[in-house]
Amino acid sequence: MTDTANPPPGFDPNADQNAAPHFGLNAQYTKDLSFEHPMAPRTFSMQGAPQISVNVGTSAERVNDSLFEVTLRILCEAKHGEEVAFVIDLHYAGLFTLANIPAEHVEPLLLVEAPRLLFPFARRIVADATRDGGMPPLMLDPIDFLQQYQRSKEAEGQAGTA
Repeated sequence: MTDTANPPPGFDPNADQNAAPHFGLNAQYTKDLSFEHPMAPRTFSMQGAPQISVNVGTSAERVNDSLFEVTLRILCEAKHGEEVAFVIDLHYAGLFTLANIPAEHVEPLLLVEAPRLLFPFARRIVADATRDGGMPPLMLDPIDFLQQYQRSKEAEGQAGTA
């Protein structure tokens, strides 16, 4: 008598069962960058600091089995009263390889860890673009991508129960 067991779902007998998990950044790049300074040159003689709003979003898209593109979208708008002093819109992306990562860890890696790696470079681009546009460099505060991810999951949960 021989014991034969059915392999678990997703089992690949040819795969290296001892392969270490891998999360790597292959490339990073500016996908889109726009800087608008519609009030120039009036902004240079205006008194007081503008009101600045910053919105940051993240997205991830599968390129192939193990390659993902993660994009940070940073939209900053500065206003003097109701007039727009400047707008900067940056889409900054990275290509990440994920291998031997448990399925439940893929989304947090792509929406928390990947943006955390990309953010310092995107922050520098925003600062340089505002400075090159004649404004003081806009230095973005650090972003807690884990908190942003958790809020997003909570909102999804509430939308699912509503």
